[in-house]
Amino acid sequence: MFSLTDRVSIVTGASRGIGRAIARTLAEAGSDLVLVSRDAEALAAVEEEIRALGRAVLAIPCDVALVDTPARVVSATLERFSRLDVLVNNAGINNTGSIDRVDEENWQATLNTNLTATYRFSREAFGPMRERHWGRIINVASITAQTGGVNGSVAYSASKGGMLAMTRTLARDGAPHGITVNAVAPGQIDTGMARALAPEALRQVEAAIPLGRLGTPDDIAYAVLFLALEQAGYITGTTIDVNGGLLKR
Repeated sequence: MFSLTDRVSIVTGASRGIGRAIARTLAEAGSDLVLVSRDAEALAAVEEEIRALGRAVLAIPCDVALVDTPARVVSATLERFSRLDVLVNNAGINNTGSIDRVDEENWQATLNTNLTATYRFSREAFGPMRERHWGRIINVASITAQTGGVNGSVAYSASKGGMLAMTRTLARDGAPHGITVNAVAPGQIDTGMARALAPEALRQVEAAIPLGRLGTPDDIAYAVLFLALEQAGYITGTTIDVNGGLLKR
């Protein structure tokens, strides 16, 4: 019933953690994949996993923050598959520190990767999606966009807050063309970012989560899968919170 057969999906930040789980989950649902990440070696391993699931896959090692990357990736996707149905803007970097500790260089690097790349990839995806009058753009944001974070991540929180605002605006722009645009906002997920917290801070986070545990990358991947489906076609401009009850809205 819940199938992505004959769909083609781009997943950025696909080499590990949440991105890897998203890529595998979309492939298991039948989608062919275009994988994007800076880590060529790790990306090659995910490429083999997707191929083993019987799906066609194209891996493109590159930095999403570079100006020409989104156009190059979308062009390669169309050349290989002749279509683009789903874009998952997942690539992101963290930058912890209060405003007096984050310099201009770190601020700009965080926004370039987390926010500007999302804008550029979405802009490039709109064209082929508009032509087919069908598309799904799914932005992986963060609970920090809504709470400000737990450890003074001013640049990261600002970039993810901008992503949520962009999601609502692009949803309005895409709706007349059959394109839905939504976001998933993870809470504390058991990835490298969460494990970078000091042990005591991590214990405090876990204790504050009503479900009593960190989330898993698969928890996020299944939310992304739902938004990518035909059956989610009446949902746009919204954010799905996947945080174990840490934030209730």
